[in-house]
Amino acid sequence: MTTHLSLDGRARVFGDDVNTDYIIASTRKRDTLDESVLKRYLLEAIDPSFAASVQPGDLIVAGANFGCGSAMEIAATVILAAGIKAVLARSFSRTFYRNAVNNALVPIECDTRSIREGDRLSIALDDRRAAVQLLDRNETLSAAPLAPLMADVLSAGGLVPYVRNGGYRAHRASDVEQR
Repeated sequence: MTTHLSLDGRARVFGDDVNTDYIIASTRKRDTLDESVLKRYLLEAIDPSFAASVQPGDLIVAGANFGCGSAMEIAATVILAAGIKAVLARSFSRTFYRNAVNNALVPIECDTRSIREGDRLSIALDDRRAAVQLLDRNETLSAAPLAPLMADVLSAGGLVPYVRNGGYRAHRASDVEQR
C-alpha cells in the first residue's frame, strides 16, 4: 500500500516532558470524556489560554518525551478534537505514539529545536521518507519515517477504519509475498 500524507499549519511550541495530564488534566475527565467538551481545556496546565487560541490546522511542536505519563488514549483524541492533526517532537512516549497513530493523529519525530512559535510548517510523508519544511525560513528538517504499517493505519484514518477495511489482511498478505 502506498502512503502519502501532507499537512500544513502553524507551529504551537512546547518544551520537553509534556505529559498526558498536561495535555488534558485528570480533574477535567471526572466530569466528561467527551472530546468536544474537553478540547476547551487542552494543555491548560502549561498555557491556560492555549485552547482558546488554537486554529484548525495548528501543529503542536514539542521537545523530548511528548505524551509521557499515563497511557490515556483521550490525550490524543482531545488534540484531534481541537483541530490539530499532527504533533512534532524530538521523541514520544511509546504509548502516546501508538495512541496517536491508532486515532489518526500524526506523530512526527524530528529535531524541533529550530522551530519557533507561529512558524509556518509543511509536512510531507510517504513510504520512504518524512520531511518538515519551515516555510518562512526555507529550511527543511528530516524526520523519522513512519513504519509502513503505521503509515497505512494513518492513511486509513486510524486503527478502527484500517481493520474495518481489511487493511490488516492486506498488510499480512504483502508480508507473506515479500518472504
